[in-house]
Amino acid sequence: MTARPTSRTESPADSLASYRRNVYSQNGEDGVIAEILRRLRITSGTFCEFGAWDGRYGSNSYSLLLGGWRGLMIEGDPTRYRALLRTARSFGTRLRTVNAWIDSTPGASSLDSHLQRAEMPREFELLSIDVDGIDYWIWQSLVSFQPLIVVIEIDSSAEPGIEHVHDEKRTMTTFSPMLKLGKSKGYELVCHTGNMIFVRRDRIQELRLPEVELEHPASLFDPSWVNPTSWSTWRRKLRNLTWQRALVKVINALRRA
Repeated sequence: MTARPTSRTESPADSLASYRRNVYSQNGEDGVIAEILRRLRITSGTFCEFGAWDGRYGSNSYSLLLGGWRGLMIEGDPTRYRALLRTARSFGTRLRTVNAWIDSTPGASSLDSHLQRAEMPREFELLSIDVDGIDYWIWQSLVSFQPLIVVIEIDSSAEPGIEHVHDEKRTMTTFSPMLKLGKSKGYELVCHTGNMIFVRRDRIQELRLPEVELEHPASLFDPSWVNPTSWSTWRRKLRNLTWQRALVKVINALRRA
């Protein structure tokens, strides 16, 4: 991990939500992550992302990979994994890929085990969890590693205060229980994009966030995800569309044809 030199002047506290911007990410995560790293003066590091799909479309780490970072991408679906292998060819030893489903119980398929086999640093910079289901339980099961930034998918259709954790009846976990899990593991919420973005508590003051966000993290919830109309959903998709994401989607469609 390389640190930037300290600036003589610091910008006033402002919300990370205003930095939402996509390159390859889905809902502005690229811009938020870039601003977090800028404020923490981090210019290089290591990431882990799963399910990684093809490693590019909707990825929260591909922009970092293009910037010289190293990482591990994990994808369970065999067809998507073949696409991920094509992506990985361009990066040599900087990108390690694994075709596996992550389990939330101890054993060879746990996230801890995969990270250990990949020889990841204990405090690597970015963990992105997107498996459309047991995301909560996977993060809860992680005990041997403390990534600096955690981006994790939730059910954003439910407002703060609604307590649903993934089980046999509910596909995904809502905002409030994921917030509690993050706090119990030593993290603070810094942004909600549809995903929740957490930063480890020992570095949180360096972000110079508004006090209201630190004291009342539910204020970070983006209410546009609740009861969206077809028009508002398409408007969000169009707003978040980039030529990079569109190109990757076209290429993937042609390969499936």
